[in-house]
Amino acid sequence: MKSRWTLLAAGAVISLSLAGCGASGDAGSSSEGDGSIEVQTGLAVDSKLLGTLKEVTNSFQQANPNVKINLVPSTTTYEKDMKVRLASGNVPDIWWTHGWSRDRYSKFLLPLQNEAWAANFNPALSDAMKDDAGAFYALPIDTDIAGIIYNKDVLDKAGVNIADIKTWDDFDSAAAAVKAQGITPITVSGKANGPAGNLTDWIAPGAFSKDELAQLKKGTFVGDKYKTVLDLVAKWRDQGYFNPDYASAATTDMDHALAQGQAAFIFSQNNRVNNALQYSPNAHLGYMPIPSLTGGSGYLVGGEMNAYGISKTSAHAEDAKKFLAYLAEPANESKLAQSAGSAPGLTNATPNMGALQASYDQWMTQAKTTLVPYFDRVYLPNGMWNTVVTTTDSVITKQSSVDAALGQVESDFKSLYGQGK
Repeated sequence: MKSRWTLLAAGAVISLSLAGCGASGDAGSSSEGDGSIEVQTGLAVDSKLLGTLKEVTNSFQQANPNVKINLVPSTTTYEKDMKVRLASGNVPDIWWTHGWSRDRYSKFLLPLQNEAWAANFNPALSDAMKDDAGAFYALPIDTDIAGIIYNKDVLDKAGVNIADIKTWDDFDSAAAAVKAQGITPITVSGKANGPAGNLTDWIAPGAFSKDELAQLKKGTFVGDKYKTVLDLVAKWRDQGYFNPDYASAATTDMDHALAQGQAAFIFSQNNRVNNALQYSPNAHLGYMPIPSLTGGSGYLVGGEMNAYGISKTSAHAEDAKKFLAYLAEPANESKLAQSAGSAPGLTNATPNMGALQASYDQWMTQAKTTLVPYFDRVYLPNGMWNTVVTTTDSVITKQSSVDAALGQVESDFKSLYGQGK
């Protein structure tokens, strides 16, 4: 992804007051004047991960009373805010890299491969985070592993066994059975800037052959295969598989629907599960591999998700490194990754994924399901995420035909790829 706004909440432009912190700010201001380390967390004010990060940070500050940490929750325009701040030189000391520590932010960040904790860097993240020289630029809090999230109680009611869903035809049959029970098969937020794009980002890796993926990386748009992705979305729309309140639904509405058995499936990162369980702790939730459009095996998507880098220009670089090293301690890394609903980003931390541990064991440990990178991060040029979101949204709402949406994707692909050359 370019950015995963499923983590964000509208209007969350406030700072957390931390024990011993004594600093405050907003998403557009620097804390350098008061001597604190500004951390742009990229996390919604009500997210479980931010709550855990606050707890760990409080412990750090108790052990390091001379270091002030200012955790800043995210706005809904986080990516744009960061671009403005980097361009103006008003750079946070530490910021959430939302999947772009190497390809977008590396020229602004300190390399971290020589830090003591770097020996435990999860090799599953190498393709997404390391450059050709082996350098990487952010501490990975977790290893992002995502599939199609489901509510087992809903599927049981519809007579659906998740193990039987191996193709998109199987998925369609399951969705039809769910709909027959009067339950929404797929819940998506049209209000938030991201969830619609997740549909495409999850489906697309299985729509192209290896040769076609290589063509995309070299700047050749393979339109017929991208069309199959949008065709699938349009099919689900026509079959009434999306929530009727799509246009007005927020991500919290997705959480509620999933937790309370009002929806069967969500295409999202696993943080949605942890957020949903705050509403209904007894819900039985999990995730499954994504079927392939080419007839290949199912896969999971992932890579870098919650990761934090240090500005090259920070006046507090050594203290910032000390803070990241504290987050990287196995107990803290495990706790943070658990609250994100993912496996740790460091190998010396223990996976403890709570409600999702069974899914992790089933698909990653036992089945050895292939983990592929997010489609837009690797195969689309920088700047395409908004196009992915808006064109998918336009298909869902019928504001555009599939062909018109495809034409917009192709036009932006060629324009942005040319800019990146």
